[in-house]
Amino acid sequence: MGFTREDFPPGFLFGAATSAYQIEGTRHGGAGICEWDTFAATPGNVVNAEDGSRGCDHYHRWPEDLDLMRDAGLDAYRFSISWSRVMPEGRGRVNAAGLDFYDRLLDGMVERGLSPWATLYHWELPAALADLGGWRNRDIADWFADYVDVVMRRLGDRIDGAAPINEPWCVAWLSHFIGQHAPGLRDIRATARAMHHVLLGHGRAIQAMRALGQTNLGAVMNLEFAQPADDGPEAAAAARTYDAIYNRWFLGGVLERRYPEEALAGLGPHMPKGWEQDLDLIAAPLDWIGINYYTRKLIAPAPGPWPALREVPGPLPRTDMGWEIYPDGIRHFLKRVNALVPAGTRIYVTENGMAASEPREDLSRIGYLRDHLAALRRAMAEGARLDGYFTWSLLDNYEWSLGYGKRFGLVHVDFDTMERTPKASWHALRAALTPAG
Repeated sequence: MGFTREDFPPGFLFGAATSAYQIEGTRHGGAGICEWDTFAATPGNVVNAEDGSRGCDHYHRWPEDLDLMRDAGLDAYRFSISWSRVMPEGRGRVNAAGLDFYDRLLDGMVERGLSPWATLYHWELPAALADLGGWRNRDIADWFADYVDVVMRRLGDRIDGAAPINEPWCVAWLSHFIGQHAPGLRDIRATARAMHHVLLGHGRAIQAMRALGQTNLGAVMNLEFAQPADDGPEAAAAARTYDAIYNRWFLGGVLERRYPEEALAGLGPHMPKGWEQDLDLIAAPLDWIGINYYTRKLIAPAPGPWPALREVPGPLPRTDMGWEIYPDGIRHFLKRVNALVPAGTRIYVTENGMAASEPREDLSRIGYLRDHLAALRRAMAEGARLDGYFTWSLLDNYEWSLGYGKRFGLVHVDFDTMERTPKASWHALRAALTPAG
């Protein structure tokens, strides 16, 4: 891997991340229908119409999976809690079996010395709330806060770190403007509302957790490095717009109480009335910020209405997702986020990894992790703060609209037998994290 624990500060966390819908399997334990179930059941939305009903059967195999994390020398597990498992209709009735499952899971982490880091929403919106407009409906912020309250009253005593929502760009833009994720819309008015309400939901959830005395609360942003495709002013403007939509909207809302003008140029006419009055709640103080980083994009201008941009292929090596491998982008974002946060705010890389087809000897993944961690170490040597690193993902799993074909795991999963087999990257990480002697 090119590093050891001693290359990082004392107390630096190493962990792995997963999400509930991608690994648990929704057939068991009384989980309700979520919008990903209905999205996948619609022809053409998901490869082979696959859904999360089987996942990796983590619902039953969680002890084995926690053992794999412990045995790899990891310190922390970033997992998610399924809204539709805890509250099958999104409101009202609480599924006792769902909370019992997370009780067992948390106790298992504690027993193995793994620090639990919870995400309260990783895209399993209960279908009953999707019927009411989902993230287009302002009321979702209160529904979400009520669910968070239920979860934290039962589980919060063992959760070391929590973030309300994973990757708000995916929840809002990818799902409502591009239509690639559930609910699969392509509507600018729906997008504008989702872009705001997802941050309002974040703010209300932070407020609810603070009221319960919960500490170590953060936000997890997926950030993507945007570069102009050429040296012209039109490409530079297009890249700024892309950066505004993807990165500055969410960082700006949470850390600066404002949205970028390049994004408001298109979304502004469609925003919900009075949105400006929500910014103080959205920007409530946080204890940490999480960065999810995978790739860069080259951006060119395009004809047509706002945002009038397009992605163009770049020359760098690519992962199985078709994403360019650009380690310096993670260094850029670590320094950028350091410049935005108040003094004392902790910063974590909460996801970083690659899809690779090699089933066992995944040398490309070892190289990817090595090069990104080296870029982070350069940023730290230049004065940037970093408190921990979580790789995506522990297990091969359900990759949303791409089904089960893209493998991000340190551990290979045979989806017919559910057998787990650690890959070369798991062994390399264990060797890096295990003290000599």
